[in-house]
Amino acid sequence: MAESKGSQGATGQAGPTASSATSGPRSGWRRWRPYSAAIVAVAAIFVVSAVIGAHVRAGKNTTVKPPNGVPSAAPLSIPVNPAVPVTVTVYMDMRSPQSKTFAESYASAFDYLLNSGQARIEYRLVTPTDAKLGGKGSAMAANAVACAQDQGKDQFEAYVKQLWKHQPERAHDKFASAAYLERLADKLPGLPKTEKLQASEFVPCVNDDDHGGWVIASQKKYQRDGLGDVPVLQINGQTVSPAKDGLTPAKLVSLVQKAAALADAQAAPSASPSASAPAKPSPSASASGAPSAG
Repeated sequence: MAESKGSQGATGQAGPTASSATSGPRSGWRRWRPYSAAIVAVAAIFVVSAVIGAHVRAGKNTTVKPPNGVPSAAPLSIPVNPAVPVTVTVYMDMRSPQSKTFAESYASAFDYLLNSGQARIEYRLVTPTDAKLGGKGSAMAANAVACAQDQGKDQFEAYVKQLWKHQPERAHDKFASAAYLERLADKLPGLPKTEKLQASEFVPCVNDDDHGGWVIASQKKYQRDGLGDVPVLQINGQTVSPAKDGLTPAKLVSLVQKAAALADAQAAPSASPSASAPAKPSPSASASGAPSAG
């Protein structure tokens, strides 16, 4: 009896049968299967979203979307000042130290020409530094500048000055960071709080590269025109290289005044004996505030 009981006990304590051994893992898989399906579904949604996002961004890079305030007659330019007889077009690369030096050295001359009503300034954002050194800081900074222009001329000018002030060394492509470009827009010197850049509009514009296609189009035209290294400018279509032509702020003002005189002469009736005579500089040319020859 004892042996019988022992035998029964041993049999009762034996390991699980084959059917019970296999039913455990199967029941575990059955428990996890709904969760696994949900995880796969969520992963699929993320993949599709990423593909759609990449497609949208790629589409924006091929769509030329000028910022607000850009005239249809010159869709690649950001204008400052109403129409006057002389247009000075400035090609600038936000990542180029030479462009920064030019902008800072000629700021007083540009202010004088604008305030005296002698010239209209148009800015063309180009990206040759990206092509030379690699990276995408020039292109991303140009897009961010266009995003600032969307909110107004004052915001555009203030943000450009902020980028010049914080321009990194070319070896460190910090402008390729959207977060860095957005931080620089937080507080723009010279702008009252009521005119500060609105992050709700600026941040998505920078992150989504809204004007990326416009920047690409500007760079392609700059290359086709063969204008040389930045900085470079055009006065009523005539190309001037500051480095090659020995330009100074005072000489720039003089060239603008000559271009204005030529425009006036061309606009005068052809029968007028004074039509071909060089016009005398306007009184404003010698007004206080004009850059001196020195």
